Amino acid sequence: MFENLKKMDQEIYASMRKELTRQQRNIELIASENIVSLPVMETMGSHLTNKYAEGYSGKRYYGGCEYIDEIETIAIERLKKIFGAEHANVQPHSGANANLGVYFAMLKPGDVVMGMNLSQGGHLTHGAKVSISGQYFDFHEYGVTTDGGTIDFDNVRKVAHEVKPKMIVAGASAYPREIDFKIFKEIADEVGALLMVDMAHIAGLVAADLHQNPCEVADFVTTTTHKTLRGPRGGAILCKEEYAKAIDKAIFPGIQGGPLEHIIASKAVCFKEALSDEFKDYQKQVVKNAKVLAEELKNRGFDLVSGGTDNHLVLLDLTNKNITGKEAEKRLDEAYITVNKNTIPFDPNGPFVTSGVRIGTPAVTTRGMKEEDMIVIAEAIDLCITNNDEANAQRLVVGLTEKYPLYNEYNLMD
Repeated sequence: MFENLKKMDQEIYASMRKELTRQQRNIELIASENIVSLPVMETMGSHLTNKYAEGYSGKRYYGGCEYIDEIETIAIERLKKIFGAEHANVQPHSGANANLGVYFAMLKPGDVVMGMNLSQGGHLTHGAKVSISGQYFDFHEYGVTTDGGTIDFDNVRKVAHEVKPKMIVAGASAYPREIDFKIFKEIADEVGALLMVDMAHIAGLVAADLHQNPCEVADFVTTTTHKTLRGPRGGAILCKEEYAKAIDKAIFPGIQGGPLEHIIASKAVCFKEALSDEFKDYQKQVVKNAKVLAEELKNRGFDLVSGGTDNHLVLLDLTNKNITGKEAEKRLDEAYITVNKNTIPFDPNGPFVTSGVRIGTPAVTTRGMKEEDMIVIAEAIDLCITNNDEANAQRLVVGLTEKYPLYNEYNLMD
């Protein structure tokens, strides 16, 4: 693969090769990252990128879209089947665009909305002031309890009744526990609000029936396709049929032009994978690995936000280790362990330094790692953080990454 690129652009080829080496060498613990299959990757890099297809299947603004229509329709039907949804839009370029599309369809600038506090597990697009969501709409925050680190539903209900939002946004980017969407729906109904669930992080777990399905209760469900769903980088929206026209119009022509049909085809491939028994087994292993990793870290004296995990991620509170999240991320990287610094609830250090790191198991599970390997990873993390011993941690990491190679079906870049 990439022989033509190698001949034409040595600079990009060289950087790509170095990145492949890094991915092979490092243990990838960023909870929002995964490793796509070769069929997914091949579809992304295909001739479908040549085709403009503004509009939707059967209603395009360009000619020559008959086969593109076939592909996009397959993607839509597969996604609806996975989640039991009435309508699906697979055109959003990202999860952020999916969220913005719902807002654009259903809200007016200045409307009152509720979303999870960014520093307590929410996402930028759930009302953070640096985001268009927080600047165009009147977002009010809810968060987690000070003692258990779980969503404070008493506070959610209290705020909802005080501010009477037009929409409540549920879902998170750094929340290690299962979210009860039915309670969010009860509260939304009490105040006459629409309910949108952003399931970007947990979509794969939902697909495997390992988490409550938000499509059963929410008016709108948004997701990315590249996290636990293990597909290409992109987004999607699921909704009730009554909102279908508004959502489609909001994506195109509302906030996007031409859809990325090579990515949509790749999404269709990942959706087919998600419908398989193998995918369900994979998701079960993701959760098993996360639970073992959490327990092994606790056994080594690490504090975990909420005390553990129900899903694919663990949020470490490093306060008792006398190290910031920023420094921990740097130190772990030197031992070939990739994580991201992350705020913890009520974090005194702020988002640029942080008091925690977020770690997840989707990518290492894709490589084939099991429970016994999580013990080794926990030991390597402990060597780095507690003992400042990157050298021995690195040796443990290399032992694992050599045992579980990337793309061992054939060599991607000779």
